[in-house]
Amino acid sequence: MPAHPERRTPHVLIAVNVDWYFWSHRIPLARALRAAGYDVTVVAGEERGFRPRIEAAGFRFVPLRLRRGSTNPLRELGTLVDLVRIYRRERPDVVHHVSIKPILYGSIAARFAGGPAIINAVTGLGHAFLPEVRRSLLGRLTARLYRLACAGPRTLVLCQNPEDRAALIALGAVPPDRTVLIRGSGVDMAAFSPSPEPSGVPVLLLCGRMLWDKGVGEFVDAARILKEAGVAHRAVVVGIPDEENPNSVPVASLEAWQRAGVIEWWGLREDMPTVFARSTIVVLPSYYPEGVPKVLIEAAAAGRPIVTTDLPGCREIGRPGINADLVRPRDSIHLAAALQALLADPTRRAAYGAAGRRIAESEFSDTQVIAETLAVYTRLLSSSPPNRQ
Repeated sequence: MPAHPERRTPHVLIAVNVDWYFWSHRIPLARALRAAGYDVTVVAGEERGFRPRIEAAGFRFVPLRLRRGSTNPLRELGTLVDLVRIYRRERPDVVHHVSIKPILYGSIAARFAGGPAIINAVTGLGHAFLPEVRRSLLGRLTARLYRLACAGPRTLVLCQNPEDRAALIALGAVPPDRTVLIRGSGVDMAAFSPSPEPSGVPVLLLCGRMLWDKGVGEFVDAARILKEAGVAHRAVVVGIPDEENPNSVPVASLEAWQRAGVIEWWGLREDMPTVFARSTIVVLPSYYPEGVPKVLIEAAAAGRPIVTTDLPGCREIGRPGINADLVRPRDSIHLAAALQALLADPTRRAAYGAAGRRIAESEFSDTQVIAETLAVYTRLLSSSPPNRQ
């Protein structure tokens, strides 16, 4: 990389695991930071070819050798070494880490690279914090790494739901006064506008990565139960398998369910406002450790009723009896019953959709989330001036 000229504005590195995640969840923040006078560089693994889009949007992109699904110690050490080299070369004033590996490795790397201010954005605590894993070697190691990553007076931790925040505080990873609750990554309220329910057979919609712990299997089982009971519906899944995740649903399973007429698999879609407009109910029976699922915020903004699990993150946006029905995790029978009841009640669906839009507008807009995040930058930099090169 060529040397940079002297900067007069703070330099921010946003480090995420993969390019497509940055594009889907953090590009509005990057644009807002640039508009506020920050010099923004993106550090990410290359996975789905989103680097040209990021660079076309006017941001420098620094590739990172990171494999999300890797547990190979040598490969993981290589990612850490890469981050140290990048941080020493770039000399950022602030590093903004998003998701587990960038948080753990990036925070360590920052301490070897002159100690920039650190923002660690926790988007869900991950499988290592599940009760059955927490006491294992992996769980104990992850807990220690979190304590190391979140240590230091110039580190602030952003949590998306209060349960994750309480867990990190109880773990001793971070003092309460260095945590900030910012719920989700925000949604463009103009892009996701309410529309009337489509006519014809009702559409049950599940969107996201095709992972078993996103509740894909439970959704398919519930659709099969409804079909056998003669309940008119179309069960649609939108998304693709994640080869880097061991819980990925095989393509063969999706194709088999589609051939059997249980679901329609629409694959990867980028026109999500149109997808929501074609839906009747949005479903996410996830038992994945969510932060706040963006797809549920988008569904609420689009005026769609929600059926999701009664778990942290999901219930942050899905309010029972207001805009959502909450079901037990891993319970396809309970899920099918909730869907059947909501399918039979168009008045309640309309009320849920209208309430969801109000909740999204007042609590989850990208305007609000970005303003709260920029305030974190101001807080960090007000106590320490930017590096000068």
